[in-house]
Amino acid sequence: MTDLSAFAITRKWPARHPDRLQLYSLPTPNGVKVSIALEELGLPYEPHLVSFETNDQTSPEFLSLNPNNKIPAILDPQGPGGQPLALFESGAILLYLADKTGQLIPPDAAARYETIQWVMWQMGGVGPMFGQLGFFHKFAGKDYEDKRPRDRYVAESKRLLGVLNQHLAGRQWVMGEQYTIADIAILPWVRNLIGFYGAGDLVEFGQFTEVQRVLDAFVARPAVARGLAIPARG
Repeated sequence: MTDLSAFAITRKWPARHPDRLQLYSLPTPNGVKVSIALEELGLPYEPHLVSFETNDQTSPEFLSLNPNNKIPAILDPQGPGGQPLALFESGAILLYLADKTGQLIPPDAAARYETIQWVMWQMGGVGPMFGQLGFFHKFAGKDYEDKRPRDRYVAESKRLLGVLNQHLAGRQWVMGEQYTIADIAILPWVRNLIGFYGAGDLVEFGQFTEVQRVLDAFVARPAVARGLAIPARG
C-alpha cells in the first residue's frame, strides 16, 4: 500500500485510500473542474472538502501542498515515474490528468495546443473577470455606490461571452466534435455566472445562444452532474 505520511496534508485530511488520487477541493467553479474531469475519466480518487468557512485553505497542512492557499489541489500517489506528485492550479491539474490518461485532449499536436490555448483563455480571462463581476454584483461590492467597477467587469464579461459565442457557432464543443478539458475549464464558470452569481440579465446572456446551447449539453452529462457536487459539503 502506498505511504503518503510524508505529506503533511494527510495529517489534516487522512487518506483512507492512499492508493487513490487525493483531491482537496470545494465545489466552486475552479474546484469542480477537477472533480468533473476525474468523473469523466473514471480515475479512482478520494475527495476531501476544504472548507472556507473554517479557513482550511490557510492551514499549515493545506499550505504544505499549495502555498498559494487556493483550491483545488491534488496528490497523486501514482505520478510520473510511479512517484507521488503534488499539484495545484486547476488548469495545470486538468492538463496533467489529460496527459496521464491520454483522454480529454487531442493527440494531434496542433489541436492539443489549441485546446491548451482555450484553457489559458479561461484561466486568464473568464475566471478573473466573471469572479470580479460576481463580487461587485452579488457580494460586498454590490454595496459600493460607484458602479463603474461593476460596469467595467460587466462589459468585459460580455465581450468574453461574445468571443466564446462566435467560436462555438457550428461546433458541438470548444474543439469541435471532441469534448475536452477546454469545455471542462470554461463551462463551470459560465454556469456560475448566470446561476450562483445571478448575473444573467446583467450580461444579457439571452443573446449568447451558442453558449447556452453548449452549456445545456455540458450540464446534461452524467459525469458533470456528479462532479458539480464533489466534494460534498458537510
